[in-house]
Amino acid sequence: MSAIRIRNLTLGYDRHPAVHHLDGTIEEGAMLAVVGPNGAGKSTLLKGLAGAISPLSGAVEMGLGERHAVAYLPQAAEIDRSFPITVFELVAMGLWRRTGLFGGLSKADRHAVEHALAAVGLTGFEARSIGTLSGGQLQRMLFARLLVQDARLILLDEPFTAIDAKTCADLLDLVRRWNAEKRTVVAVLHDMETVRQAFPQSLLLARRAIAWGPTDEVLTPENLLAARRMTEAFDDDADVCNEAA
Repeated sequence: MSAIRIRNLTLGYDRHPAVHHLDGTIEEGAMLAVVGPNGAGKSTLLKGLAGAISPLSGAVEMGLGERHAVAYLPQAAEIDRSFPITVFELVAMGLWRRTGLFGGLSKADRHAVEHALAAVGLTGFEARSIGTLSGGQLQRMLFARLLVQDARLILLDEPFTAIDAKTCADLLDLVRRWNAEKRTVVAVLHDMETVRQAFPQSLLLARRAIAWGPTDEVLTPENLLAARRMTEAFDDDADVCNEAA
């Protein structure tokens, strides 16, 4: 995974922008936290990086074929826990690029799923329905799916929200392992202590970039106040503007 270049990027829904004119570079192997108030466009940015939504203007530039090297973890609230699927089956969905949507699993594929479940502490949960899992167990399962995807760019949307401290610590250890393997991790986070301890780089977003760089330089009281004020003042019904890059 080469560097990701963001060029005058505007993202939104129904032509109403949620992220405005963002420019920057995410270097290969970066650990980048995306922080900001509610409604700042953080989740929208992750969806744009994942290719789940198209830019209203501007671009996200990756190397040829690197869109297929992306793993995306949505917020847990977006998972339909009533869907009749087992833990093993959901984790195995992370292999779909290799197996196809309706392809069978090889012995090696099954071993990969079992290994991923063991890595997140869910050995023995293979046949459990996902609807029976606790919040922490659900998040462990979703991280196991990320493991089998074996992606070079990992996008995490609030991965440590509403889970117990032990699960949070275990999953943060996995994120650090990915970083040690020179994978690029971009995470939307709310806990500033976690950001300061584990993420050397931060993007403070309030529909626009307030600051982007070393975490201790980004998360200043002045920047955080500016982000809150800008988000509160933003018009959700505004049309796309034609501001130059």
